[in-house]
Amino acid sequence: MNVVFMGTPDFAAGILCAVADAGYHITGVVTQPDRPRGRKKEILPGPVRCEAEKRGIPVYQPLKVRAEEAVEEIRKMEPDLIIVAAFGQIIPRSILTMPIYGCINVHASLLPAYRGAAPIQRAILDGCDVTGVTIMRMNEGLDTGDIISQREVPITGETTGGSLFDELAREGASLLLDTIPSIVDGSAVYTPQPEKSTTAYASLIKKEHGRIDWSLDAESIERMTRALSPWPSAWTTMDGRLLKIWKAHVEKRDSEGSAEETGRIVRQDARGLYIQCGRGILAAEELQLEGRRRMTAGEFLRGYTIRNNVLGQ
Repeated sequence: MNVVFMGTPDFAAGILCAVADAGYHITGVVTQPDRPRGRKKEILPGPVRCEAEKRGIPVYQPLKVRAEEAVEEIRKMEPDLIIVAAFGQIIPRSILTMPIYGCINVHASLLPAYRGAAPIQRAILDGCDVTGVTIMRMNEGLDTGDIISQREVPITGETTGGSLFDELAREGASLLLDTIPSIVDGSAVYTPQPEKSTTAYASLIKKEHGRIDWSLDAESIERMTRALSPWPSAWTTMDGRLLKIWKAHVEKRDSEGSAEETGRIVRQDARGLYIQCGRGILAAEELQLEGRRRMTAGEFLRGYTIRNNVLGQ
């Protein structure tokens, strides 16, 4: 059986490795064009391209996968099955209908919840206790195809966007390998999704989404520090400089803060900076001021004197 793999970031690279290690014949990998990366904005290959080249798998990087020439290049790969994981472009019907076993997608949520590009972060932001992965037969909609299989993954008070990303990638790869045989032998059950998602669309996370609104309640901001770690991180400003908050806990849940009080540091010690929120007090335990390394609150306070004790100004 010929497999074509379509994906771009780290999440997809782990799944590509699992499929290759399982012995499937991957005739080609389709991934996004190389983009500027890192602080220097160098044009560098993505994780999927790097893994494919290590394994000697042909790589194709179309600017637009729906372009006629891109469709024909993929057809030349003679796919019996196309596996998609975080590819980053909408795949046209001409490709979806190409392989005999269809196009299947590894999506990092329990569909129909969290359709979209950022299901991992959104589940933590919303305070979910559980999320998971779905193997779905793709159609022309946005994550609306028939569900083939699912696996749950718990979210705890220690879960970050990074840790959940890694866990869902592992579980997604495992579930995919468990599911492929049923697709090939015809025993897979395809369950249609409802027309409407059970949650808001999980739109792409951008850097500006990390800016902390101190008028929110402390619990929401604490979830934000976990959901957006390691990127773009939850951030504010202190003395005119960017301040990232890497780790925090809710110190008080029920203290109300007026508009003038929100964002104010009401106390500071080695355990944290205690910040008044719209409701509750957040204790920032690990911080990183622009131009400095990440450090505990105690380390931070030993090396820096706060001039303005209101954050975000």
